[in-house]
Amino acid sequence: MRVAAAGVGPWDALIREGKSKVSPAPPLTLGSDLSGAVEAVGAGVSQFKSGDEVYGVTNSQFVGANAQFAVASAEMIAPKPQRLSSLEAASVPVVAVTAWQMLFEHAHPEPGQRVMILGAGGNVGGYAVQFAENAGLNVIAVVGSKDVDHVRSLGATDVIDYRLADLADAARSVDVVIDTVGGETRDRAFGVLKPGGILVTVVSTEFVSPRSDVRSTFFYAEVTTARLSTISGLLEGGKVVAQVGSVVPLEQARTAHEMLAGAPHRRGKIMLEVAP
Repeated sequence: MRVAAAGVGPWDALIREGKSKVSPAPPLTLGSDLSGAVEAVGAGVSQFKSGDEVYGVTNSQFVGANAQFAVASAEMIAPKPQRLSSLEAASVPVVAVTAWQMLFEHAHPEPGQRVMILGAGGNVGGYAVQFAENAGLNVIAVVGSKDVDHVRSLGATDVIDYRLADLADAARSVDVVIDTVGGETRDRAFGVLKPGGILVTVVSTEFVSPRSDVRSTFFYAEVTTARLSTISGLLEGGKVVAQVGSVVPLEQARTAHEMLAGAPHRRGKIMLEVAP
């Protein structure tokens, strides 16, 4: 496909450093999230044709998108939502699908249940807030001071500043914890779960639940056409908004990775503009 825009995420840094468990060792072309137009289709592909505007990821190894042309698996892309720009569309796939799987394929909350989202101001957390609010769940967004207003704008009504309040004092009897931060905050969140509750994390497997009466799970996100199409419906209907952060041209990919490492940048997904 002819790439219009590509996303940059923390996993790209791991792949660049040779630390990924699912990607080949460098040298390689970085990037997984992308949007653009189909240039040609392979044998057996009938759901897309040349010229179709699509978005998604390249492959299960999360590489190959940071280029003018990329090869993408037909099972991992979907028609681009018409109301989204190429940059907005390319900012969605991995982080939105991650949030969707955490909530609806691993936690399985029921309407009205209480869901605590750790790191609700981040890219995955922001989608988790929006998905949970749309599903009629009672959301408790845990963020730092600078993100309080942002998560309220996404629909969160119950917001905890983890620097000012102890989770156990601020919230009780939570059905689900969605963890995007790990560490001490995740450890403390176990204390607010109801017996039988679940903590879902994508941060690391290197932790042990301090309680035997709750569940915990870790997984790797899997972007598929079906999951993207479901999320597309929410994007088209305006129920979920894309979170585009700083945008730099493809030739400044190094700058984007410096942003990943802490250089100043806008809130939201760091993006590469490939074809204006």
